[in-house]
Amino acid sequence: MTKHFDYPAIGIRPVIDGRYGGVRESLEQTTMEMARAAALLFENSLHYPDGSAVRCVIADTCIGGVTEAAAAARKFEQQNVGLTLSVTPCWCYGSETMDMHPTWPKAIWGFNGTERPGAVYLAATLAAHNQMGLPAFGIYGHDVQDLHDASIPDDVQAKLLSFARAGLAVAMMRGTSYLAIGSVSMGIAGSIVVPDLFREYLGMRNEYVDSSEILRRIEQKIYDEKEFERALAWTKKHCQEGEDTNAAAKQFSREEKDEQWAFVVKMTIIIRDLMKGNPVLKEKGFPEEAQGHHAIVSGFQGQRQWTDFLPNGDFSEAILNSSFDWNGIRAPYMVATENDALNGVSMLFGYLLTNRAQIFADVRTYWSPDAVQRVSGWKPEGEAASGFIHLINSGSATLDGSGQQEEDGQPCMKPFWEISEKEAADCLSATSWHPANRGYFRGGGYSSKFVTKGGMPVTMCRLNLVRGIGPVLQIAEGTTISLPAHVHSVLDDRTDKTWPTTWFVPRITGQGNFRDVYTVMANWGSNHGSISYGHIGHELITLAAMLRIPVCMHNVPDERIFRPSAWSAFGMDAESADYRACDTYGAIYA
Repeated sequence: MTKHFDYPAIGIRPVIDGRYGGVRESLEQTTMEMARAAALLFENSLHYPDGSAVRCVIADTCIGGVTEAAAAARKFEQQNVGLTLSVTPCWCYGSETMDMHPTWPKAIWGFNGTERPGAVYLAATLAAHNQMGLPAFGIYGHDVQDLHDASIPDDVQAKLLSFARAGLAVAMMRGTSYLAIGSVSMGIAGSIVVPDLFREYLGMRNEYVDSSEILRRIEQKIYDEKEFERALAWTKKHCQEGEDTNAAAKQFSREEKDEQWAFVVKMTIIIRDLMKGNPVLKEKGFPEEAQGHHAIVSGFQGQRQWTDFLPNGDFSEAILNSSFDWNGIRAPYMVATENDALNGVSMLFGYLLTNRAQIFADVRTYWSPDAVQRVSGWKPEGEAASGFIHLINSGSATLDGSGQQEEDGQPCMKPFWEISEKEAADCLSATSWHPANRGYFRGGGYSSKFVTKGGMPVTMCRLNLVRGIGPVLQIAEGTTISLPAHVHSVLDDRTDKTWPTTWFVPRITGQGNFRDVYTVMANWGSNHGSISYGHIGHELITLAAMLRIPVCMHNVPDERIFRPSAWSAFGMDAESADYRACDTYGAIYA
């Protein structure tokens, strides 16, 4: 995602007791300072996907009644606000001052102090939101503060930032597109693109192009030819070709392999242009193609109609999903393998919450300790002692997933603006590109190979569609691990040693679907998952609640979960309440 999109702002509503004659006047400065403090927190802590600071819009006046509430709403509409935070240190008039916008995510921060009852306004107005069917998040500090204490306690900061990240994700998806290049891949249900999901739950539209559009653009040279020459030279220099593991009779000639390198580089440029457009194409006489499809995420079918006779999409998907290419370090694009739109949305959720590249992978194999010892002679220990999951796909994973970036001496995946030239180079050096397995890809191509470094906290998620329920979200926080080299080779070679591998251990709770690692694997809802750096399960839960998508499986501790106030009215069983609240309120754009 780039500056091609107009990023939404956070609207901040300073709400005040409207009684003039001493009460309102005594609170004006404190209330407005509370709004400014929240804005400063957001602007200093949060970034848009292009790296710029998040923009906040504060109402021109404190809001003491409906006229001022309406004035704030008009200003917010004019300045592309996509979510709102109401702040107050005092009692105010709930239904007269509340945010009534039907689709903006909304929260209220009621100051915890004894001089003025901000908490009373918070409770009264949340009740109004719930009564009117406009769910809002309630934020209330754990400890009492003095009225003129302008600091924001850590627990309040955490909730403000979780709300803002999720709310911005909701707002940034709205009005964009999912671009399907091709159709259904190998009968994978996730690549049966369901437009109602995108329109009603995400506020997105669906765009479709046949895969032949890539061929047309290659044949008619509808791409930036100068960029292609630069890209091909960069690829030859930085993308090391790995071993060809195909039988000799199935190996392409050197000339054919070189032609395939040129082909997949062109594919990469064209898929990017299809997503976001390219003004160079207008200069070449293709003004329609220059516009792109306003796509925040896309998917490429590939198998099998394309890959049975043409180079596969692994190189294009891997490079686009990474935070660097021949144009330097830049924001990653979200491109789903096999046009798995549901995993594409899962990637998009993680990306918008973190601004970091996402790993697309098959949730391929659970390795029990006994099975590992039987085939390798090594008894798993440490974090691997209870077994682990092999995450692997045919080369489309982001190169950031190699774990070559560092923070405080530990492997990580960073937002692109924090990645150094050396870290980008190290990711490329850790990756080899192998001629594609022609048993799967008759038309050839190149698959990336790397092994993710152990020690990274990660969160795997997956959006699934279930008839009778709708979309549901699965979340598994855990850690990447490193295996002894000989053990990795024995296990990895049983699948395909030319594909990228991540060894993953979900955090086990001993209960339910997280009773053990095997149970996590057994209850995963599809063949794919999206893996994000960091333990972001709580923010995925907050985002899902905003979108009215129930969470069917997670291992996030209760104290980290943050949902709208109304969810507590659906009973004390949190999972049941989540399902019933989402069903009651329904998709926000339906």
